[in-house]
Amino acid sequence: MQAWFPLLAVLIWAANTVVSKAAATVIDPAAISFYRWLIAALVLTPFCGRLLWQQRVAIRPFLPKFAVLALLGMVLYQCLAYYAAHSTSATNMGVICALIPLLGLLLNSLFFQHKPRALALIGVALSLAGVLYLLGQGQPLNLLHGGVNLGDVLMLIGAAAYALYGILLKRWALPFSAWLNLYVQVLIGVLLLIPVAMTAQSMALPMPALGLVLFAGIASSVVAAYCWMRGVQAMGSDKTAIFMNLLPLFTALIAVLALGETIEIYHILGGALILAGVLLAQRSGRSRLIIK
Repeated sequence: MQAWFPLLAVLIWAANTVVSKAAATVIDPAAISFYRWLIAALVLTPFCGRLLWQQRVAIRPFLPKFAVLALLGMVLYQCLAYYAAHSTSATNMGVICALIPLLGLLLNSLFFQHKPRALALIGVALSLAGVLYLLGQGQPLNLLHGGVNLGDVLMLIGAAAYALYGILLKRWALPFSAWLNLYVQVLIGVLLLIPVAMTAQSMALPMPALGLVLFAGIASSVVAAYCWMRGVQAMGSDKTAIFMNLLPLFTALIAVLALGETIEIYHILGGALILAGVLLAQRSGRSRLIIK
């Protein structure tokens, strides 16, 4: 029964990747980025608003760290995903998200002098090969001539931002409850997204987009977060993190059913190499991240 919580969380996040792709045709990416976290803030306020007010003095010194986390997790990662959806497939987005633990390993080594083990380095090499195979659509050498799809690049940058988010969240270990941590980040994220929203060609929320925005703001931002935290409480962060490896599989299956996307052989082979690399790195014990 305990495993159902993280499993449901990953399923919701996979569905949200498909929602991001579906939203690309009906709402401006800057608009959905803003509305998503505004809705999450409104939903969380009745449960967390009073607690925030009670701990406002204790929270104040940590506001710069909260702002960095909100910028990485709520603004960069999520916004870039919505923009990426305009020029890449949901399947590609899901596979690239599987790289987050590996990107965390690399960033930890680069900025915090964590020396990865040999097994982790082999995992990085395998995943890199998978990424090149995926982005080259089965012909990696084509990248030298045709370049990389802009949507895939944006998704990679967003995944790197989220990997750094996970590292900082763990290193800083802010001394507040998980819900209060999330709530403060969401509120700051809404403020940071106001300038982004001002760049939107239209802030209109058409009826076809309403359900997509509500799913992103409630199911993905609140319900999935609750399920993930329940999983971490019951099983521990290490065991729970393994469930994230199902994200690209769930995303691909939902994209096929909901959007009619086609899974090509390069998706399967590239995704398999990426996941094999991630699993090797996880076995090394050095690449685990807290995923929200």
